[in-house]
Amino acid sequence: MTDAPLGTTFLHLPERRMLTTSDGVPIDTVLLRGAPGRTAAVVVANGFTGTWRSPDTRMIAQRLLAAGDVLLFDFRGHYGSGGLSTVGNEEIRDLEAAVAHLRGLGYTDIATVGFSMGAAVVVRHAGLHGGIGAAVSVSGPSRWYYRGSRRMRLLHYGVERAAGRLFLRAARRVRVTDRHWDPVPPDPTEMAAHVAPAPLLVVHGDADAYFPLEHARRLHEAADGELWIERGMGHAERAMTPDRAQRVADWIAANRVPAPAL
Repeated sequence: MTDAPLGTTFLHLPERRMLTTSDGVPIDTVLLRGAPGRTAAVVVANGFTGTWRSPDTRMIAQRLLAAGDVLLFDFRGHYGSGGLSTVGNEEIRDLEAAVAHLRGLGYTDIATVGFSMGAAVVVRHAGLHGGIGAAVSVSGPSRWYYRGSRRMRLLHYGVERAAGRLFLRAARRVRVTDRHWDPVPPDPTEMAAHVAPAPLLVVHGDADAYFPLEHARRLHEAADGELWIERGMGHAERAMTPDRAQRVADWIAANRVPAPAL
């Protein structure tokens, strides 16, 4: 690896590999291994503009190692991955490639943890594909095209206007498509109802500047899962503390269910 080390607590060096999605997009991944011989793993799906390189994601990964080996990846259009970001639509293929890769390595108990855009992808993936032991949505939206907050209006400007996309490419190393979704996929609330038998944990901060608490409550009600409303917590990876990440790891370890045969 040419990037800075992810930390000194891992028992093995991080394993970096490019995967290929079902539609031919290369995805940059890093596998972090803890104790040898484990069959449990966790996949982390970042929010829009996020990357496995960020200190926040690295901290989260260190804590999640308590629940299994951890696979980090960059969504399409982000940093070292190929293709163009579709801001939550085709990204389900990226997550499926990551999960399939882990299965190919012999992992049988796989959980998925997503943040913001990644949370929507995790819920859709679990509801559509199944086969996972647990899913965690952190700071996720309950529906598409939400513009009820200033932050989300700015985000829509960034992805829908040529000037905004140019800024994202230059400043954030994120390349966004100029194509609209056609067709529009089912929203996260609809897919949350299909996550079972895998348990769904919904984590949301009461200080989230992107999505108000109504989004978390809708997801929770649809899935009949578990809801954590975190006091003073903001949005996504940056709002995660070591304690919150550890509690998520503990929840996964305690609640994951055996994956059905595929």
